[in-house]
Amino acid sequence: MPQLLPFPAASPGRARTGVSLMFFTNGVLFSALLPRYPEIKAAFGLTNSQFGLLVIAFPVGALVAAAFGGRVIRRVGALRTNGYGSIVLAAALGVAGFSHSVWLFAAALVVAGAVDSVVDAAQNVQGVVAEQWRGRSVMNSFHALWSVGAATGGVIGAAAAAANVAPSTQMLVNGIVWAVVAVLACRLAAVPAEVRGTLRVEADHHGVPAGTADRSARRHAWRLLLPLVVLAICGTLVEDVANNWAVLFLGDAGASTAIAGLGLTVALGAQFIGRLLGDPMTDRWGREGVARAGGLLIGGGALLIVTSPVYPLAFAGFAIAGFGCATLVPAAFAAAGRISGLPEGTGIAILGWLMRIGFLITSPIIGWLSDLTSLRTAMLVPVVAGLLAALIAHTQLPKRTSRQDTAEATRTGATVD
Repeated sequence: MPQLLPFPAASPGRARTGVSLMFFTNGVLFSALLPRYPEIKAAFGLTNSQFGLLVIAFPVGALVAAAFGGRVIRRVGALRTNGYGSIVLAAALGVAGFSHSVWLFAAALVVAGAVDSVVDAAQNVQGVVAEQWRGRSVMNSFHALWSVGAATGGVIGAAAAAANVAPSTQMLVNGIVWAVVAVLACRLAAVPAEVRGTLRVEADHHGVPAGTADRSARRHAWRLLLPLVVLAICGTLVEDVANNWAVLFLGDAGASTAIAGLGLTVALGAQFIGRLLGDPMTDRWGREGVARAGGLLIGGGALLIVTSPVYPLAFAGFAIAGFGCATLVPAAFAAAGRISGLPEGTGIAILGWLMRIGFLITSPIIGWLSDLTSLRTAMLVPVVAGLLAALIAHTQLPKRTSRQDTAEATRTGATVD
């Protein structure tokens, strides 16, 4: 990014602070729009099924663009990709806030989703580098800051709705403020080139022809990525449900608009707590145990939502599910970032790309089921996802502790989560 301020010399702690702010701003930018969805749905006169199709415009854009994330990052750099991308993301969301046409709104979401997917990959790439420089696990804390940013965005949107602030005004101010913060965060997150050059260690293929090693390594990388993608989808499904359906569900359950708008904040706030505790929990019980318990918590929380007779219990269900999904996505990204045989940023970009398939199908399925039955019945989808996550964690993730991973990483130069 341009040399705007005479910041002090780079350090692991300053890089961690910068990456944390990158994750925070990415969370707050989009989430501020979500509490306004009921107003937008009513203004456009949409049914649940039509609304479910409208909100997948964001993941459609992300799905189209995410495959190019690694290429963009290698050409432009992770920091510039994040900084300039955040500015474009803020502008696209501002257009969505001003939209009086459902088609313009959808187009703005497509652009926002496309840019967000590349920014998301860039911040995770920079997070892996900062984690390696620091020498211990910090990826869960980075994603925790995304969660608190998203929860903050939810509070901003809910407060603006309660104060009758127009979505256009809210998204304009929100975009300007957080785009500036994102640019400053990129300055803080810089890792000197000479330091970065010592962090990346390529896989060793002694005695194997280079072309053969590359082809074999890439095939193996894809096999390793597949279960990580499914596990991440199960985690992001909870976020998607909280983003697009929590406000509507709580409103149907009797909560006022202002209170229902806090459903997203409750889910993502619990997710933040889970991510804050993610590293010490993994140290104690291992990645497999923590992820398996997280899947069961997702299923249990979603079941409480479905069976709750009053909306305060539904809030508790969203909190339990949010806590349960906390460590699934950070673990998947960190593991993808250390898979050998892929160019820098490619594993993370591919995971982010395929993971967004979940965002593409979740809301239409829930919208279709809710019109066919009821929104309450459709909320059984996260129950199934939670059980699937627990099964994948039990059968696919290594039964080892974070300390063991760290010890191996010290020997091999791999990234640990």
